Amino acid sequence: MIGIGRSKLYELIADGTIEVVKIGSITVIPVAQLKAIVAKGI
Repeated sequence: MIGIGRSKLYELIADGTIEVVKIGSITVIPVAQLKAIVAKGI
């Protein structure tokens, strides 16, 4: 959806740019977070 690679995604999660939600063993990124990232142009 946002057109970035896995390593860049992990980097953005690590530095707090993208917030994630843990549901059991699954890590999800809320749609609102994805839309915010797309709007910022990252």
